[in-house]
Amino acid sequence: MFEKARRFSWLAVPVACSVDYYFARTDSFAFLARTRGPLFPCRLMLILWFPTLIFFPYSFLCHDGRKRFGSSFSFSFRVSHPLLTPQPYLESGDGPIVLVLAPTRELALQIKQECDKFGRSSSIKNTCVYGGVPKREQVYDLKRGMEIVVATPGRLIDHLESGMTNLRRVTYLVLDEADRMLDMGFEPQLRSIVSQIRPDRQTLMWSATWPKEVQSLARDFLKDPYQVTVGSLDLAANKDIKQEVMVCEDRDKYGLLLRALKENNTGGKVLVFVETKRGCDQLQRSLQMDGFSAVAIHGDKSQQDRDWTLRQFKEGRSNILVATDVAARGLDVKDIQMVANFDFPNNMEDYIHRVGRTGRAGAKGYALSFVTQKHARISRELAKILEESGNQVPAALRGMGGGGGYGRGRY
Repeated sequence: MFEKARRFSWLAVPVACSVDYYFARTDSFAFLARTRGPLFPCRLMLILWFPTLIFFPYSFLCHDGRKRFGSSFSFSFRVSHPLLTPQPYLESGDGPIVLVLAPTRELALQIKQECDKFGRSSSIKNTCVYGGVPKREQVYDLKRGMEIVVATPGRLIDHLESGMTNLRRVTYLVLDEADRMLDMGFEPQLRSIVSQIRPDRQTLMWSATWPKEVQSLARDFLKDPYQVTVGSLDLAANKDIKQEVMVCEDRDKYGLLLRALKENNTGGKVLVFVETKRGCDQLQRSLQMDGFSAVAIHGDKSQQDRDWTLRQFKEGRSNILVATDVAARGLDVKDIQMVANFDFPNNMEDYIHRVGRTGRAGAKGYALSFVTQKHARISRELAKILEESGNQVPAALRGMGGGGGYGRGRY
């Protein structure tokens, strides 16, 4: 057992945790499968220290030998659990021991659900603080004392400035979807939050991409980090996803989408991405008028509406979800049969994340993307991704060149 642990330099010395650790080989690496045992010596007592880490991409927990995982926080909590248990109980006025930062409300709530699963048997309390809802219940939880706080940066700043909580006891920090938080303009809030946390903390930083901005953030937030790369740093799509690209004009996209929905109408879930909030609502209404059960989600909707919409989609009551990029990352919706890029994203990183909502857990998926002349600048990179994943590259895509476009269409 110890030989297995030694293979990974990020499992070293010196916090004593009286737990059993089991490792399972995957096709790329071994990961922490589960912990068990009381806080007394068990069959094997490992002395573990979890140093500052960088992990990417987001879904590096591929599977446990039986089923696939799609949550980086599953791993984060498995490791934080033994670090939490030896610590003194929270007292009045204490802030959290573990702080998890996520870019969106939906992802934060999903992480809380993972906390609930792993914390139920250990009496480790958690709460989730995010914008778009009243602060009263969040303030109540924070004042009671929570070992784990999952938060979006903006709402956490509000609670810190009002004195409802503090970060003096945070010794374990998780930054989930770090690149997405930078894309959303959260860097000032992140720096403000991290500056209030003790410098000897342990940090996990998850990023699906590795641009210069994320590298700079890592250098500032992490001390002598270990970097674990799963796969290649080059962008690549899941080979279980059949990707189809149609080069067209904006005015033709809706008709092509209707045809694709009818041809692939097996009752499965369909996720359609659009660029704007207005376009999201307009496309949902058009699909409903054409007889499809469609719902829409974007940042201008209230949290209550967003929760209801996701529940409708997850439970299969509405099988088409029209969304802006709020749904591109991290959301755990099972059995999405098809992803449609009605409006193609502005960069290939977002494209990879969007199509990655299907073809999960070993299932096959289908991704349809509409490309117009205004996306000519990324046509070569898109063609490369299609080729490397074994998909057909349309001649029209290879022949695209120059800038410009056809103007805005119906949506």
